[in-house]
Order: sequence, then C-alpha cells, then structure tokens
Amino acid sequence: MKAFLKDSREKRNEFEYVREVVRQITDVAYEAEDIIDTFVVNAAMQKSRSRMGRMIHVFDNASLLRNVGRQIESIRAKVKEIYDKKMFGIVSMSGGEPSRRSAREKRPPVVEEANVVGFDEEAKTIIHRLTEGPEHLEVVSVIGMGGLGKTTLARKVYVDPSIEYHFYLRAWVYVSQEYSRREVFRGILESLGLMNNQMLNMSDDWLAEELCRHLRNNRYLIVIDDVWTREAWDDIRMAFPNTDLASRILLTSRNREVALHANADSAPHNLRFLTVDESWELLCRKTFRKERCPPELEDLGRQIARKCYGLPLAIVVISGLLLKREKTHDWWKKVADSVSTHVAKDPKQCMDVLALSYKHLPEHLKVCFIYFGIFPEDYEIPVWKLLRLWVAEGFVQESGQECLEDLAEEYLEDLVDRNLILVATKRANGRIKTCRIHDMLRDLCVKESAEQKFLQVIKGFAPNCPSSTSTQSYHRRLCIHSNVLEFISSKPVGPHVRSFLCFVLEEKHVPRQHTSFILDAFGLVRVLDLRSISFSRFPNEIVQLVHLRFIALFGNFKILPATISNLWNLQTIIVRTTCRELNILADIWKMLQLRHLHTSGISFLNGPPSQTRKNYEDPFVRRNILTISTISPDSCTENILARTPNLRKLGIRGKLITLVEEKGGSTMFDILAKLDRLESLKLLNDAFPLDPSRCIIPGLPPSYKFPPNLKKITLSDTLLDWDHMSTLGMLPNLEVLKLKDYAFKGSRWEPLDGGFRLLRVLKIGRTDLIWWDASGHHFPRLQCVVFRHCSSLEAIPSGLAEVSALQNMELHWPKPTAAYSARLIQRQKLQMQQLGLLNTAFKLFIYPPDV
Repeated sequence: MKAFLKDSREKRNEFEYVREVVRQITDVAYEAEDIIDTFVVNAAMQKSRSRMGRMIHVFDNASLLRNVGRQIESIRAKVKEIYDKKMFGIVSMSGGEPSRRSAREKRPPVVEEANVVGFDEEAKTIIHRLTEGPEHLEVVSVIGMGGLGKTTLARKVYVDPSIEYHFYLRAWVYVSQEYSRREVFRGILESLGLMNNQMLNMSDDWLAEELCRHLRNNRYLIVIDDVWTREAWDDIRMAFPNTDLASRILLTSRNREVALHANADSAPHNLRFLTVDESWELLCRKTFRKERCPPELEDLGRQIARKCYGLPLAIVVISGLLLKREKTHDWWKKVADSVSTHVAKDPKQCMDVLALSYKHLPEHLKVCFIYFGIFPEDYEIPVWKLLRLWVAEGFVQESGQECLEDLAEEYLEDLVDRNLILVATKRANGRIKTCRIHDMLRDLCVKESAEQKFLQVIKGFAPNCPSSTSTQSYHRRLCIHSNVLEFISSKPVGPHVRSFLCFVLEEKHVPRQHTSFILDAFGLVRVLDLRSISFSRFPNEIVQLVHLRFIALFGNFKILPATISNLWNLQTIIVRTTCRELNILADIWKMLQLRHLHTSGISFLNGPPSQTRKNYEDPFVRRNILTISTISPDSCTENILARTPNLRKLGIRGKLITLVEEKGGSTMFDILAKLDRLESLKLLNDAFPLDPSRCIIPGLPPSYKFPPNLKKITLSDTLLDWDHMSTLGMLPNLEVLKLKDYAFKGSRWEPLDGGFRLLRVLKIGRTDLIWWDASGHHFPRLQCVVFRHCSSLEAIPSGLAEVSALQNMELHWPKPTAAYSARLIQRQKLQMQQLGLLNTAFKLFIYPPDV
C-alpha cells in the first residue's frame, strides 16, 4: 500500500478513482494504527487491573482488528487490480524514479519583459558577472523560490544590449523537472537557428557533438532555465566547450545544491524578495497600467501588496484578480482581508507553480515540509524546537550511529537549499538559529496536509460554528492559533489526533475543571505542546498518555511527579514553571528514549542507585540524553553526569560556589572535564534569598578542567574579576561567550594576546566596566559584539576596527561617549570597505538611536 501511494503520486490529480483508492488506503491505515495504539494503551493499563478485569478486557480489540483486516484485504484487491491491469498508466516504480512526461506536455513559463520591477540592480550584478571575470567557461547561477522571478531576471539580462554586443552566440533553453536530453539539445540548436529536418532523427550524442562544434570557436551565452537536479546538468554539460573565449552559462534553479554542483567555485546569486515599495509599484503597474491609483484605494492596495510578502508571482496573480471586478473599496477590502485565500483560488497561476517544488521533494522531506503548516503566519520558528518535534513525530529515521537531531538539521538545510524555507537568523557557527516560511508556501502546506488528513489548523474557534469542529477528529495533528480556552471548554473529541500544539500569543490560564481535557480528548497523542496554556497544578492525567514523545508545559509546578517515569516513549520534556525550584521526582534513568530535559528555575535531579554495575557494565548509562538544563549545582554529581557521556548542552543554576569548592583535593567542577561531547555550558549564580555578592565564587577553574569541546559559555551573576577572562580565552574551541548581568566586575579589562582564537560572538550585560582594550590580536575572528546596559563604559575600543571579521555591533542604552566611539568605528569600517579591504558590510545598531 505504501508503494502504491508512492507510485500513484503523478496520477492522483488526473483520475478520481485513483484519488478515492488513495483516500481509502489512508483511512484504513489510520484506522489500523488507531486500533494498534489503543491496544498498547489498554495493555499498559492491565497491570492496574484485577485478574478478573484482565480477563474481561483481553478481547476488546479482537473484533476491531478483524474488521480492519477485512478492509485491508478489500483495498489490497483494488491495488492489485490497478497494478495487474496497468490502469491509469500506473506501473510499479518503487525501484526507480517516476517516468518523465513527453516533451510536448511541458510548458515553459510565461515571461513578461514589460512591467519588471525591482530587478535593475540585480540585472546589473548578473551582467557584470557574465561580461567580466575569467577567460575560461564559467557557470553563473541564479537561485530562489518558485515565483520569485528567476526566469524574468534571466530574460531581462538575455535581451540587454550589452549582452547582445558581448556574446556572438546566444541561446535559451527551458529544462524543467521532466526533460529529455535530445529536446534540450534541439532547443539550443533551434534557438541558434541551426536546426534542420536532418537533425530530427539524430541521437542525443550526435546532437551534443554538433552543438559543441558550432560553439567551439565563438564566445557564447547559453541560458539554461529551471534546472532541478544535478543529474540534469551532468546530462548536458558535455555540449558546452571550454575554449577560453570567456563564454558563459546562465543557469536558473530553485535548488542551491544544483548551482554549487554546476560551479563550486562561484557563489550562486540569491534572488531577493521585492521590498514593500517595489511590491506596491508592481501592483500598481499591473492593476492600473499607466494610470494612478485612486486615493481611496491606496491604503488597501498597499496592504494587499504587503501581504504578498515580496513574491512577484503572487502580486501578478492578485492583480489579475483585482482587474476582474470594479475597483471598489468593498472589493479591495475583501481581498486585503484574505490575500493568500484569493491567490489560492487561481491554482494554475500560482499554487501549482509553488507546488512543483513540493512534488519534487524526496519522500522524507515532503512530510517535513508540510509540517511547517502547524506554525502561524509570519512565525519565527526556533530550530532547536523544530528538530525535536520532527524527531518526536518520527519523520527522522535512524542512519547508523548518526544523531537524529543532526539528521533533522540536514533535512532542514536541504529544504533551505531548495528555497522552500527561509533562514531568519543564524548562529555564530553559521548554523540556522531560527527560520520561517513564506506565507504562500505555508498555505500550500496547509492545503496539502488537509488533503492527506495530516493536520488541521484552528484559528478563530467558534463553539457554535460547525465548520470549527466538524473535521477535527479525522486529522492526525491539531494546531490551535487562537481562542484556545473556548476550544478546551467545548470538550473536543479527537481520538485520531497524534499531535496537539498551541500557538497563542497570550498565555491563558486553564480552569482546574478543564485540566483533564487532554486525556479525555487525545488519548493517543504523541506530541503535546501546551506552553501557551498555564496550569494551576501539574496535569497528572498526562501520565496515562503512554505514546507521548514530546511534552511542553507551563504552570505553577513545584514537582515533576515520579509517575512521569512510566512514559517510556518520552524523548523531550520542556517544563516552564513560575516557581523558583522544581523537584524532579521522575526517575529519568528508567526512561530509555529520553533525549532532552529542559526546565526553568533550579531543578533538583536524582541519580540512579550507585551500586548498579553488572558484569562490569553500568545499566543506567543513558547515551541518548543530549540536553539537561537547568539543574542545581548539587545535582552535578558523578553519579549523574558520568551516566550522560553524550551530553551536548548543560545548564546549571544555583550557588555555583558548590561547584568550585575543593573537597578532598577535587571539586565537583572536575566532573565536567569528562563530558567530551559538551558544546554549551550555562552557569547562572543564584543565591536567593541572598544577594549574589554574598555568594561570590573565588574564580574559575583552570582551562584544562573545562570540557574540551566547549563552544558556548553563558555566565550570569558570577561577579568574577576581569583577570579570569584569560581562563576563558584559553578554551581552544570557544565560539560564543555570553556575559549576562554582573558576570564580571571591575572598572578595567586588559585582554591577553593569543586568547579567544575562535571567538565569534561576545555579549556583555550590566557591568561596572569603564575601560577595556581590544584589537585583532585579542579577538582575531570576532564577528559580533553586543553591549547591553553597560552604563559605565566610556568608549568602545578603537582597535575593534582592525578586526576584519567584525560585521555587527549593538549598543543598548550606552553612554553618549560610547555611542560616539562606535560611530567612529563604523566610519573606519566604511572606509576600509570602499578601499576594497573588506568584503562584507559593517552594521551598527544603537538604541535609543539619538544617544
């Protein structure tokens, strides 16, 4: 059945019978999964029943299983008939790629050369890359998401007079997803005016040789539009000779990987989105031609343009829609209220173009992509959370010894390279910190996932509205974007739901009488994200959700109950509590799947029994655990940390003096040196009710006592002398150093030469620092420096202007003299850039700006 779903992919939109078979298969598969999961839940409850009770309930699922079995046999017969008779052109393709359609079915995109907006500078950049540079053949690539205007830009460049003058031969060919080598070569020969009847029957190789012969002694430009795979480029590249005449290939693609494969030595040109003003200009040109927009429609028009989020294709489609009716305020208001909905009404123009990228994805990325539909519009998605959700959902399959989160990150990078997902912010090491999805693509995710009963998004829930509740129970994932309390109060029923996620801006308090809604409504749930809901007590009903893999809770919790240990599938626990302390009674050493434990406040964690070794092996070593944050210093014992050898992230909060106090010639901090996989360490000194100054740690341990592969350190309220910065400077792999409020004290800091060799990000919070020295000798790779509320700091060291890597500087509430010195550095950086000494621009942010 899985194979049939894969093989019938191309035929589902053509034949209603195939769509119906697919729907039936999906429903039966879901029902079978429901019955099996329910059986597991009931089996987990058997231990709590009497002997008689176990006998009564043991056959509950037998008849249901038989019914599903009969349905499966019926569907299997239909599938077999389709395969045997090769109905609808469906044949088994499980061993290879889907067959390519014939060339006549391909339709190249319609390119408008008039009304091009926002591409002037882009075109100049591409023309410069095509006409300047090396003498050898070079590939210049333009990449971007579907509908962004790659083909339009390429056409604008192609017909530019300077290009016509520079290249003796020019040709244009459209490749697309389904291509034929022969048709590509014929297309180029025809574009060059060389095609004749004799060539119609020639082989691919003969056509390639003929094309190569004509190009060999000429400077040529070939535009290869819409290339989807590396294999497509490899299929045709032999036809383009490299004769040192400065010939060029201009290639457009949605996939960054394709561009880098065609030319690994030259970065592809990332086509940007239109600005708000450019979007408005394009909307006016398409809607009013040469006329002006009526004043009464301008505000609505700008709102419509803004909601297209810089995507030219969406603007063109919505313009066509606006032209279909009278230009009235009411009609424009209706469109402005739901731009994406109106764009989706014309699928051939926009959504089908965007859907091509989705259809071209491998199976494992399709489910990851449509999962973005769970997030609200314009939501900046934390990558750490996204990866944990993907793993919990089962989208990431194990591959050897590779970490699941690392594989998930590769999936995300692949989607970014295919221009389906946008990078919002990056970490110091270049990895993605937050991401987002274009609104039109998000609508595609919601549409596809609804068709597959993959997820349902509920926003603006109305209890008395049938459309709000009629289909929720049939979807596998349910996402609430607003009115969450109204939804809970309606006593929802979702026996098929596997994931329940809330994305509500304001935290809502759940009345005590409704805390049991989770178990009542979603007994088979695997992913539960309730951080937008505040609980007055820990919802103990959760411990009966035996399939749970991911849980995020918020409330007034003092303990994490021991019964949580019974959730043997749990991988990620995120608990945010309003209490300062959280006592973790759960025995995490019994939870074999646990990977991440995130808690706020000071959490007290208990280790397993110390005498547990059997046959020289420790049965309580948990190599799956990657995150523990934040726990008390008293919990940092060898009994705990020695059993988490693969720990990557550790947060410690409490009286840190406990860690560095020497007892019997050693300290508790010594244990951290054994965590050779640890990358991030957070040390928060919290001596409440005492002031942090009453519990100062005397100093930092020597650098060799720190974990050897530490890349990120966060310190807060440690009140260390600046001399101890030299210890941190000696850490060989340190990239990010966050000094939060009162991490260090003293009016003067003089860094030592030779330290911080890899440091890229330095953030300094409240401190009494007045003066410090810094230059490229102290921070050779520093890229970003941030000062927050450093009200005593007189000036930013002028030597930072010498750090060639420095790209960003932020000052929040600085002294006027510090702001002035930062602006001087900005001027120096600008001069260096104008002289060609810097490749990247320097950005300075000062708040408030008038300091």
